[in-house]
Amino acid sequence: MTQGRPMRADARRNYERLLKVAAQAFAEHGESASLDDIAKRAGVGSGTLYRHFPTRQALLEAAYVDRIEALGARADELATELPPGEALGEWLYELVVGTLQVRGMKALLGSAVTGGGALALTACATTVKGAAARLVRAAQARGALRGDVEPIEVLRLVHGVASAAELAGAGEPEIRRYLSLLNEGLRAG
Repeated sequence: MTQGRPMRADARRNYERLLKVAAQAFAEHGESASLDDIAKRAGVGSGTLYRHFPTRQALLEAAYVDRIEALGARADELATELPPGEALGEWLYELVVGTLQVRGMKALLGSAVTGGGALALTACATTVKGAAARLVRAAQARGALRGDVEPIEVLRLVHGVASAAELAGAGEPEIRRYLSLLNEGLRAG
């Protein structure tokens, strides 16, 4: 979306309709949903879609920004409710479940945990990385997590857990087991 001057009412309606249809299409077909089909279902031309969202990544991020921000806020809630190591573990579980429940979000989070570049600087990436950093640092300060572990490493490993759980068709018990195995490896001496 263009920053600066406000959108006309019709442009705002198109933008909102595109987001709604995109979220539905990503839920149905994953991150590879057809952008042309999204535009058609929203009742706009492809040019309108690309004016608002120049890349697939931009559309994915806009469609899921509320969910990502909720995950960031949830990290802060857990940090006040649980000891640091437990807060981190529970947040990682919720992160994995969220990525599996919402098709397309795993790709968005996957791009957030890659190396540098534009994808690492998106609002969603910043939110997830910030939440992970706060929880990881608090767990390290309490001695619940190895001091040599970086937050981005934890996110990458958890993305791997989400991929493994998805491949196995895993439910809550298996996801918790996978995360338990991961946490054992990350636990301080």
